[in-house]
Amino acid sequence: MKRRTKVILTIVVLAGVGATALKAASSAGHDKRDASGVPVTRGTIVDKALAVGTIQPRVEISVKSQTGGVVRRRFAEEGDYVRAGAPLLEIKPSPTPLELADAQRQVSLADLQVENAKRDLDRQKTLAAQKLTSEQALQDAQQKYQEAVVSQQAAHEQYTLMKDGRLSGTDTTVATVVRSPIDGFILQELVEVGDPVVPMSNYQEGTVLLRMAEMKNLIFRGTVDEIDVGRLKEGMKAQVKIGALPNTDVEGRLTKISLKADTVNGATVFPVEIDLTNVHGATLRAGYSANADIVVDRRDSVLMIPERVVTFSGDSASVQLRQSDGTAKTRLIKTGLSDAINVQVLSGLTEGDTVLEKPVKDIH
Repeated sequence: MKRRTKVILTIVVLAGVGATALKAASSAGHDKRDASGVPVTRGTIVDKALAVGTIQPRVEISVKSQTGGVVRRRFAEEGDYVRAGAPLLEIKPSPTPLELADAQRQVSLADLQVENAKRDLDRQKTLAAQKLTSEQALQDAQQKYQEAVVSQQAAHEQYTLMKDGRLSGTDTTVATVVRSPIDGFILQELVEVGDPVVPMSNYQEGTVLLRMAEMKNLIFRGTVDEIDVGRLKEGMKAQVKIGALPNTDVEGRLTKISLKADTVNGATVFPVEIDLTNVHGATLRAGYSANADIVVDRRDSVLMIPERVVTFSGDSASVQLRQSDGTAKTRLIKTGLSDAINVQVLSGLTEGDTVLEKPVKDIH
C-alpha cells in the first residue's frame, strides 16, 4: 500500500513539473521580439489632411431660354467650342389654343386702337386748320396715335412669334434662337430635339438646356472630415491625385474652406476648394474624381523612426534601444511631427541607433 502511494505521488510531481514547463514554453512563444531592430534615420515627414472630391470648372453656366415651346433644331453638339453669341438651339413656340386665340384678340384690339387714334388725329388736324382747337390737343392726339401704332406692331410680332417662331417681314428667327452667353465648351446637353421647354421668367426658373464652361480655369472641389478642418488654413499647398490619371500629380493651393458643414453618409464634412497651380501638361476634364493631400506641416531632414516601435504612456514615449552587447534597454524619447507611419525624434536617440520592434504575440 505504501509503495502504491509513493508511485502516485511521483506521478503527480512529474505532472506538475511538466505543466510548469509547458506554461513557460507557451509564455515564451507568445512574447517574441524582432532582434534585427529598426535603425534611426533622417528623412522627411509630412502631415497631411485628405480631401475627396472632383475636378470642376470654376464657373459653369446653365443656359436657358426666354421663349417656351419645343426644341426645333440644334446648332452645336456636346463637346463643341463656341463663341459668345453663336446659335445653340432653336425653340419652336408651342402655344395652347387659348394662348393663340388671346394673341389674335390682342392683334384685333391693337388694330382697333390704331383706327380710333387715327380718326381722332384727323379730327384734331381739321379743327386746328380752322383754329378751333389748341396746339396741345393736336400734339396729344399725335402722341396717342404713335403709341397705338407701336402697340399694334408689338401685338402683331407677338402673334407671329407665337404662331411661326419668326417675325413678319424677315427670315431671321429672333427670340426663338438661344445663343451662347460665353466663349466656351458645351459640357452637357440636357434636352433633345422635340423636348418641351419652359421659359425663364420672374416666376419660374425655366428649363436648363445646356451646361457650358470656359475650361481654362479648373479647380478641385471636395470635402474634408471635421477632425481635420481645424488644422487647415487658406494658402496651404496640396497634391491632387486624379483617379483617371494615376501617374500624374497635380499641384494646388487651398483657397477656400467653407464655414458651414455638410452631412455626407452620416459623416460631418466641410467643403473646400483648391486652385490647380501646375497640372504638368495633363489634360483635365470636368468631373474627374480626385483626392487631395493638403500639406498641414512638413519637416525635412529630421531624425525619425517608425511610430509602431514607440510605446506611449501618458505624456511620455519610450523605445527599446539595442545595446552593443545585444541586450535591450528602455530609452525615453521626445517625439515631434507624425504622419501616422513615421514619427520625428526630437531627443533621446541619435542617427544610427537601433531600436527593437515591440513584442509580437503568437495567436493560437
